[in-house]
Amino acid sequence: MAKKVTLQDIATAAGTSVASVSMILNEKDLYRFSQQRVDSVRAIARQLGYHASPAKTKRRQIAIISPTVLNPYHTAMITGIEQCATASGYRTAIYNTYWEPKTELALLDELEYRQTAGIIFATMPMEPERVRALSHRIPIVAVGDRLDDLGIDTVDVDNFMAAKLVAKHLIDLGHKHIAYATTAMNNHHLSRLHRSEGLIAAFEALCPEGSVTIYTKSNPVELEITDPDIEYHSGLELAAQCLQDPKITAIVAINDMIAYGVMDGLMKEGLRVPEDYSLCGFDNICHSGLARIGLTTVENFSLNHGKSAFRLLQERMESGLRQEESQPITRIEYHSALVPRRSTGRPRV
Repeated sequence: MAKKVTLQDIATAAGTSVASVSMILNEKDLYRFSQQRVDSVRAIARQLGYHASPAKTKRRQIAIISPTVLNPYHTAMITGIEQCATASGYRTAIYNTYWEPKTELALLDELEYRQTAGIIFATMPMEPERVRALSHRIPIVAVGDRLDDLGIDTVDVDNFMAAKLVAKHLIDLGHKHIAYATTAMNNHHLSRLHRSEGLIAAFEALCPEGSVTIYTKSNPVELEITDPDIEYHSGLELAAQCLQDPKITAIVAINDMIAYGVMDGLMKEGLRVPEDYSLCGFDNICHSGLARIGLTTVENFSLNHGKSAFRLLQERMESGLRQEESQPITRIEYHSALVPRRSTGRPRV
């Protein structure tokens, strides 16, 4: 039988006292220690296989890892999680990563030491290998674009097909040349990539003489944290880019928040929606249906995503952790729906 790892073992390996190790692992008076010391002790504890005995309150707490709560899409999803968690006697804690992989890794380390009851990602994790390994010790569920090799339970969102719905709507109205306005696209932002791919695929199939031009706006992490209106401001800048090509008659924004900025950017140039430019978004957040906005968008049912994510997590918490890679995982897939409103119409003559 393997010897149980003790605080003394960790203290010896870390070259510090048992008291310091205890405070760090129990997150008490962390201000006394350098971040390097904290990270070192946690890393050694993990390497040695140390697991503290969790308090009852911690065993009833669910961690929600979200890129940001500023976008109502994620807020609605988190609301769905909290509704179900509260009804089942769990508490929730929300952590924002602002799309920063290092922040995600640091959070996962902390949550492992706290032995949180379970973790829900409000978007697909940026560090899938770390998440896959941790899922054998803490139940984890993620919401977002499907990743075949993620190895955890997921609520899948088909953004590729959602974008095809938007493209078909615009093509049916007579649009041949459209712009896709988005913030930075990379492997950490699968929804942005898949929506662009869906638009392009639909145009290749239904309007091969047409075109999809992609305009992007990258924002530093510091700005993501300090500017609560970052997506709206990005939309304003993206609108100016889209106006550079006179062929374009419609703009598809990566989400409704960006679309609001695009709408105001067009208005500042004396242009009208939809008479001069049709405009579409994604996510159908709360303000998009207001009469003065009337944004054509895609309903992704984010509240239901959150509820389904918690139910998957609860089932995993109650049925036990997966100790074998071959154990089946569960996927729930939602199909998006187009919500046509007055922001789209026939292209200008």
